[in-house]
Amino acid sequence: MRRRNFIVSALGSTAAASIPFGVTQLLAPKVVQAAEGKYLLPPGALLNLDKFNAACIGCGVCGEVCPPKCIQFHKREGAKAAQTPYINPEEKACILCGKCMEVCPTQALTVTKRSKINMGIAQIDRSACYPWVDKGICGACVAICPLGTKAIGFKMWNQYRPIVKDACVGCGLCVEICPQPSLPIKIVERSNGTIAKHLI
Repeated sequence: MRRRNFIVSALGSTAAASIPFGVTQLLAPKVVQAAEGKYLLPPGALLNLDKFNAACIGCGVCGEVCPPKCIQFHKREGAKAAQTPYINPEEKACILCGKCMEVCPTQALTVTKRSKINMGIAQIDRSACYPWVDKGICGACVAICPLGTKAIGFKMWNQYRPIVKDACVGCGLCVEICPQPSLPIKIVERSNGTIAKHLI
């Protein structure tokens, strides 16, 4: 009987001890389902998120060598995304220096030619962009682009309305520098196009 009571007691203690862990798992967010434009993979990343998460060992070296310190790491998302890198261009964007690709010890990031990088593509909401709604002159996004007018330029006959081109690689510098509080420019998957859907 004593042994039985001990086993019952041990099981009860184990169950009670697991409650905080279970509650934490319920309250913590699951793996980020890329809040559009806020969780960009670093340049040279495997485009398949599952393969990227599997390849990344969470060593953090990419973040250490990043000059603008734009690379952050998932913490509470759990599962395979824990400690994997991401970039939120609203806070700090990628400058396409390539250092993270050079130091990655796995195939999660591979050295890729600057023009072949695919982090997404910039998309402009013309209903909010200052020049597009005749609320002022800007052009900050065009001025900051590391790929120049090959990636973003101005609409013909209007030197202030920005137009994103196919050469854009989605570094997010245009997002970081945009002065409009609502951020009418963001980085999206290439298939979503360069103009906000509700305007097409």
